[in-house]
Amino acid sequence: MISPDAARNVVGIIGNVISFGLFLSPVPTFWRICKRKDVEEFKADPYLATLLNCMLWVFYGLPIVHPNSILVVTINGVGLVVEGIYLIIFFLYSPNKKRLRMMAVLAVEAVFMVAVVLGVLMGAHTHEKRSMIVGILCVFFGSIMYFSPLTIMGKVIKTKSVEYMPFFLSLVCFLNGVCWTAYALIRFDLYVTIPNSLGALFGAVQLILYACYYKSTPKKQATKDVELPTVVSGPGAAAGANAAAGNISVTVER
Repeated sequence: MISPDAARNVVGIIGNVISFGLFLSPVPTFWRICKRKDVEEFKADPYLATLLNCMLWVFYGLPIVHPNSILVVTINGVGLVVEGIYLIIFFLYSPNKKRLRMMAVLAVEAVFMVAVVLGVLMGAHTHEKRSMIVGILCVFFGSIMYFSPLTIMGKVIKTKSVEYMPFFLSLVCFLNGVCWTAYALIRFDLYVTIPNSLGALFGAVQLILYACYYKSTPKKQATKDVELPTVVSGPGAAAGANAAAGNISVTVER
């Protein structure tokens, strides 16, 4: 019979794969930016937010904060690299005004993370206290990012069209939330459960809306620049969260 820890690792590995896919979901956007050498109307905000989310979860997963959470560090470490690449591309093809704003936000995030790390390591001397402080921060930022689909869902209901809500991304977001919620429940971790259960809930609502409004969507092919959540959750973390709303160029065929 498989042990709980073994089951947790299997679920966590599956979650890593799904989360990695979510991290890569904005690739079409950046391919377009590179081809046109212009960020156009795309915004760096989702990627800056996801970068901060990943930094918090990497810190949460370290042995000095929350032991036995290596899968937190791996997937969110990958997320840091991926988001860093996105931001470099964005920086290269942005006008000076956007570049200055990006640098200001990155500076604020760096100062914030230094303050969190020093405050936790110097002010909390047990794993329980450190996990609680960093976990609360992760839940707070992760949960805010998970509310980003509400705008898209509201648009679907208002227009009675799923034109701006691709099915595949909604499905993957749902599976990501379910997977990490299951992971968190095997060895209960409140800080992983809260944001990922929200992710599963919002993903399920998106799928229900898709089923309700797919037939009423105009039967045509169109390319839309949509903003969808790329919130990637790590085991003992919340992603993908990651998330953040990503500007994704999607071709929808009807």
